[in-house]
Amino acid sequence: MSRFTQGAGVAASTLILVLTLGACGAGSAADQARTDPDTLQILAGSELKDMGSILEAAAKETGVKVHFDYAGTLEGTQTVADGAADGKYDAVWFPSNRYLTLLPGAKDKVASATKIMTSPVILGVKSKVATKLGWNTKAPTWAEISTAAAGGDFRYGMANPAASNSGFSALVAVATGLANTGNSLTAENIKEYTPSLTSFFSGQKLTAGSSGWLSDKFQTSTDIDGIINYESVIAGMDTTALGDSLTKVTPADGVITADYPLSILAAASDAKKAKAEILTEWLLKPSSQQTIMDTTARRPAVPGIALTDKFGKQPLVEQPFPNTLTVAHQLIESYLGTIRKPSQTVFSLDTSGSMSGERIAQLKSALKNLSGADASTTGSFASFQTREHVTLIPFNDRVGATARFTIPEADKAAELGRISSTVSGFNAAGGTAIYDSLVKALEEAEAQATSNPDTFTSIVLMTDGENRDGMDLKRFKNHYASLGAAAKQIPVFVIIFGEGNVKELQEVASLTGGKAFDARSSDLNSVFREIRGYQ
Repeated sequence: MSRFTQGAGVAASTLILVLTLGACGAGSAADQARTDPDTLQILAGSELKDMGSILEAAAKETGVKVHFDYAGTLEGTQTVADGAADGKYDAVWFPSNRYLTLLPGAKDKVASATKIMTSPVILGVKSKVATKLGWNTKAPTWAEISTAAAGGDFRYGMANPAASNSGFSALVAVATGLANTGNSLTAENIKEYTPSLTSFFSGQKLTAGSSGWLSDKFQTSTDIDGIINYESVIAGMDTTALGDSLTKVTPADGVITADYPLSILAAASDAKKAKAEILTEWLLKPSSQQTIMDTTARRPAVPGIALTDKFGKQPLVEQPFPNTLTVAHQLIESYLGTIRKPSQTVFSLDTSGSMSGERIAQLKSALKNLSGADASTTGSFASFQTREHVTLIPFNDRVGATARFTIPEADKAAELGRISSTVSGFNAAGGTAIYDSLVKALEEAEAQATSNPDTFTSIVLMTDGENRDGMDLKRFKNHYASLGAAAKQIPVFVIIFGEGNVKELQEVASLTGGKAFDARSSDLNSVFREIRGYQ
């Protein structure tokens, strides 16, 4: 029988960490790690990047090393349930196994799971705002937080529940708190409290695909009052740029806590299972638990380790997690399609001659999957949602015609079909005018943000080559400097593909407050799906 500890979540990304000499990336070190009998292959949540020094210490003491591939909890647990992790990974280590336990067949894939550390999802609120609202002396309920958000007194950032464990945990806690039944959410609860949830999320001004990126963006934002994130992330934030300290606010009626179970897969060899058990035992030692708490600001999983003052004195009330997969999915679907503010995305898409053949086919496939061709759970969550504005701007040596779409609540399939048909018409030919296209995309996105200010507006730039035509990066930067504040609030998410100029494209992402995604050695479909978590 499998044994499970609890926790929950969702996300999407693929990275590699080799914990031998602390090196990262694919290559000879990673290849050697995959075949090393002393190295555990673990599919993990990206939150565990901060465990590097601790796992290096474990390797020195026990001889057990770790090779991480990172994935979001929803996508990673689906990999486990589908059997795709069998033979490739020895263990999985997500913030939670709660979602995994709901997936058909997933329980049988796990031999054992042991809670290693915990971190509740709470609020970090600028201290001036917390004092004004009275939250510095009395913990509010989720309903009281909702009242403040709906009244414009509390503007916050939260990660996308379809892409981040912290976001999903927050969504479950909010919905359960507003329903106030003392039991797990039901489908009827979600329907009944959708208006209340919509009021709560009217205060959400920042979204993100990961808890880390959310934290980074919040620290540079001047018009956001707080953040909903892991306690550990909030405790580790540098608040210098905020101009204020952060008050940790733990809702009085309960939270969802990540408990990071290290889960040994049933398909792992006996030798690797033994190695994983050695690592687990080492991580649970009092000295290791103390180091984890001091290093990561996560709470210990074993009794007898005294919490430091940074954790405060307020006891944690744990909200119940949905007990069926149907309810969990309905909650995410309602959030994406009805409850949250809609998104507006302008896609600037390279259709130059170098995109011919397999590359243009991959681009078409990725966009058609976002238009409903991918019927999987993760594909459905990543697809274009009702109320969303989608704009496609193809480019080669010239900027192509702009195609605009709005996904209606009724007959959604027809509009998605129009997007697919437009994508089918893309042809690869000509040169590459990246920055001319980006200028057009910024103009389009700024106009949409001005017309529809209560939305999440962003740009996706996908290119497989260097800029060959039109303005260069220097001229683009001069142009960008002349733009108004509204345009500079729009992040550009850059997909580096093929022979794209990595340095330049990363500079564009940084300049615009966006993020660069490397698709040179990964599936373009998965990268587009990952970016959707940031929109």
